[in-house]
Amino acid sequence: MEDRERQVVAATAPHVTGETREADGADIADPEAAAGGATAGEDAGEARLSPLSRAVISVALAAVTLLTALHLGTLFLHIAPPNTVSKEHQGLIADYVYPEFEQNWKLFAPNPLQTNIHVQVRARVNTGGELTDTEWIDLSAQDGAAIRHNPFPSHTDQNQLRRAWEYYLNSHNEKNEPLGERGGFSKAYLKRIVLLRLGPEHDGARLESVQLRGTYTAIPRPPYTGEKTDTKTTYRTLPWWRVTSGDLQPGDLRRWEEAAK
Repeated sequence: MEDRERQVVAATAPHVTGETREADGADIADPEAAAGGATAGEDAGEARLSPLSRAVISVALAAVTLLTALHLGTLFLHIAPPNTVSKEHQGLIADYVYPEFEQNWKLFAPNPLQTNIHVQVRARVNTGGELTDTEWIDLSAQDGAAIRHNPFPSHTDQNQLRRAWEYYLNSHNEKNEPLGERGGFSKAYLKRIVLLRLGPEHDGARLESVQLRGTYTAIPRPPYTGEKTDTKTTYRTLPWWRVTSGDLQPGDLRRWEEAAK
């Protein structure tokens, strides 16, 4: 009877060959026991740390976290706009940052503008042989109106006039004298942009000359800074430029003339 029971048990037990045991590196074991062994090994690793070692590691992590926060906070105060905290601790911030950790925005973005700049133009037109000057036309305001509330504004509206104005100023001195060959290019470029905006006529009168100016108005400081800002508008006015057919390329001239029809 006992021999018969042994045969039944052998027939119903999982079949494990010697090759399987050799491939697995061990006999089949209880999965829960195996998992428990791994957990026990991890617990044993932690248990090998003494209370003093655990305390030292905790203090070191806290110190690294604190120093990292102080470092990032100091750099933030260094590059952020002036505020109450940075003004009060300006000396400490400068001593820490310079020279190893100096920061600026030149690599990623230009310095934020602190002045509203508008490029305006007026024209001298020929009305029946009499020359008269128009009112100032705000070209920057036209670009702003085209950009405002537009989720996909034109690159031309955003940058063409602004960069042309900066290009001219950077290549001329205060007396509007060109600084090298780039001065002539910048004048022709800016003039062409203006003429394409105005067209060949103004209210039926033919353009004879155009004059540009830049208006500069400082943006007021936030009230919490306690600083006062002179918001009086100043001007950079350029000389009158005579309009000729050579100011435009042939293709631009045709579009210019067609727009006046």
